Amino acid sequence: MNLNPDKLHHSKWTAVNPQKKEKHFVVTSVLRNGGTRDLEVVIEAVLTRRTRQIPWRDLTDGSIWMSGWT
Repeated sequence: MNLNPDKLHHSKWTAVNPQKKEKHFVVTSVLRNGGTRDLEVVIEAVLTRRTRQIPWRDLTDGSIWMSGWT
């Protein structure tokens, strides 16, 4: 999957294996620490509003994330 880091803000994601009933997420922040190599995103669970910070490349792993809400 090809992702453009400039278009990640407000994008929607579905966890393939939901934990704690957290299935749907929204990217709330894109954190740039120099370039796209060190780019991280803050994702927020829609149900619980809990946030976590992950490397943006994790979103390309189809065994963890699906684009959009399904």
